[in-house]
Amino acid sequence: MTVGRCTHNLDIRDDVVVKRYTSWGRGEPHREWAALTLLAEYAPGLAPTPVEAALDANPPMIVMSRLPGDVLRGQHTTSEQTTAMAAALNQLHQIPARVVEAVEPAPWGPAAAVDKTRAWAGKQPDLGDDPRVREAFRAGVAWLTSAAPDELTVNPLSPVLGLADGNRANYLWNERDRRVRLIDWEDSGRSDRAFELGEVCEHISRLDGVLDAEQLLTHFDLPPAEAERVRDFRRLIALGWFLQLGPDGPATPHNPPGTLEQQAERILHLLG
Repeated sequence: MTVGRCTHNLDIRDDVVVKRYTSWGRGEPHREWAALTLLAEYAPGLAPTPVEAALDANPPMIVMSRLPGDVLRGQHTTSEQTTAMAAALNQLHQIPARVVEAVEPAPWGPAAAVDKTRAWAGKQPDLGDDPRVREAFRAGVAWLTSAAPDELTVNPLSPVLGLADGNRANYLWNERDRRVRLIDWEDSGRSDRAFELGEVCEHISRLDGVLDAEQLLTHFDLPPAEAERVRDFRRLIALGWFLQLGPDGPATPHNPPGTLEQQAERILHLLG
């Protein structure tokens, strides 16, 4: 869950993109290069192809192929595009578990999300006086103090390679071949499929345009236990954004007026 952080500059050329990092304290260039290299072998065509890198330069730099298309953030995601998003994620999640096991864990994952969301709730953020917002806060805190979030920190299923970022700006739709491809791998790593799906469904970018999360989830073969984990990760991630949307919250400047109230309704729906 990243709010207002820009870690790179892009030089977009005819056939390649040059990415120069402005911050790299969490190993972003190494993470991205490792992911692109792995994807080129196990899921070719799903992400940019790595061309060259200077990972230990100052600043670090990666050159990758330029993919055609437009980002889905800010758009009304059509049924066809939603199906294509799911196809891209299913292709990503089919990389063999034995391969993924060797990948470093993503820095943003279940344990970090639980800890951060509980920390925000513990700060008693100023969310204003709207009665529905207050109701959503009470319901959210009650859920956060239950055992359910702790159960999310242990993954009983095989790991997947994940973007660890549900921002729809990372989903590139190509009108020509009717496919979605995935970009921006600097936060990627070994992850939990249920967490990754929760991220896509509940990232705050869903309010910039339209994404039908329920329709998206119909395209995944989720056993009942994993479907329940997806539901709880959706609750957790939605709460994390909600708690940062108060008048002085870090997510507020990046979202239009009324976002807090919309997110409150989302919380009450997900916890209902």
